[in-house]
Amino acid sequence: MSHEFLVCIEDELSEYSFPDNHPFSPARLFAFKDKLAKRVSSASYGTMACRLATDQQLALFHDENHVAQVKEISKEGCGFLDCGDTPAFCGVFEAASRVAGTVLAGVDQIMTGGAKRVFIPIAGLHHARRNTSAGFCVFNDIGIAIEYLRRNHGIQRIAYIDIDAHHGDGVFYEYESDPDLLIVDFHEDGHFLYPGTVTHMKLARVRQKVRR
Repeated sequence: MSHEFLVCIEDELSEYSFPDNHPFSPARLFAFKDKLAKRVSSASYGTMACRLATDQQLALFHDENHVAQVKEISKEGCGFLDCGDTPAFCGVFEAASRVAGTVLAGVDQIMTGGAKRVFIPIAGLHHARRNTSAGFCVFNDIGIAIEYLRRNHGIQRIAYIDIDAHHGDGVFYEYESDPDLLIVDFHEDGHFLYPGTVTHMKLARVRQKVRR
């Protein structure tokens, strides 16, 4: 059955959260579900299931060493996955793989005609780089989706629009020289907000890319 709009609101997505009263907590998903139920008729959208990404799918964007490191740290759940922003927890590998896999499931829904639009409320983890986690982002589901679209669905020219308050540096810096990816990133001034990147320099690079 084809849907105009699909959303994933399965409770399993809430497992992507960090311990010790961290701002990225399970409450994010449940607050979204509450607002969705109050403001939108359930007849106007369909729901979709979660899906785990395979190691091979994670490696479409990430270095295999990074995938292996997260998997190993996930067993004990101690320490950090980067320089101090992203704490580990038991099961973090599976939780992060589920976010990435669910995004890929959404991509498949759109590309096969199952839906015109898909929304994954716990996704858009745009700070992770190919070789490291960063800014609460373990795996970069956006980078994985870009590579998945290219390799599995034959879509080479892609426009990526980011409306998060934080600059999506993990996507921008990994793709800034890619002539087939247009990046449009609306965010607050990087001088005062994580990750601290400089707005006017990014804008200049995007303009140069558009001219090419």
